[in-house]
Amino acid sequence: MPDIPRFRFLRLIPSAAAPRRADRDAGGLIPLRAARWCDALVQATQHGFLLHPPADVSLLWDGERILWHMAPFEGWQALDDAIQFPDYAAAFDAAAPPGLAGFSPPFLTALPEPGVVQVWTGLVAQTPPGWSLLLRAPANAPRIPGVEHFEGLVETDRWRGPLFVNLRLTRPGEPVHLRAERPFLLAQPVPQAAYADALYEAAETVEAAAATPDDWAALAAVLAPREPRPPGAYAAEARRARKRSCPFAAWSGGLTSAPAP
Repeated sequence: MPDIPRFRFLRLIPSAAAPRRADRDAGGLIPLRAARWCDALVQATQHGFLLHPPADVSLLWDGERILWHMAPFEGWQALDDAIQFPDYAAAFDAAAPPGLAGFSPPFLTALPEPGVVQVWTGLVAQTPPGWSLLLRAPANAPRIPGVEHFEGLVETDRWRGPLFVNLRLTRPGEPVHLRAERPFLLAQPVPQAAYADALYEAAETVEAAAATPDDWAALAAVLAPREPRPPGAYAAEARRARKRSCPFAAWSGGLTSAPAP
């Protein structure tokens, strides 16, 4: 059996929750019928690691500036540039090699675009060679009101910097609350072959007149089966197929384990 890719997270802010695989039902927030019968939705929902803010923090865009508030500070503070996580800079300097002292990553950074703020998870990620992480909002879960995620595809097999997300605040004058107990980011493993230019250049569109007998037979199995398909038939078939085969076998050497820590 091929080696299973190994993903590794370095937690630099101790209060940050450990990443965990996303729930198949988005923490109970998707309909029960969908969780039971719709395998496509379930697989998308649980594809990735859920990441949390390292502490409760509130953000507010007043139309010109971004303001922030979190314990132990009182009142709203202007985010004119970047701020450190509370009491973190000294802890970073104590743990890091001498050459890194003074270079602790910022927790919040105001970006030049209006209402856009960068939030660090407190984590650094390492993926196996040939694997990246797609950072996006948690799949199929309700969005945090007043927030839009910028998605990012990071080649974390070679770039091992702070794992952060850029957020756009969309409701001027209304505070946005990021809660430490609620995941706000999804890190989805993606093989780099999946977004290589050659993959898209080789794609083709075939008209119905040029469809093969195999195309029609496959379509008939879905649209006109010999027997009525019970609810959840696709989900049952997909689960059986996953049990019968190794998902990494097709890569035959394209996946390797990450170096031991």
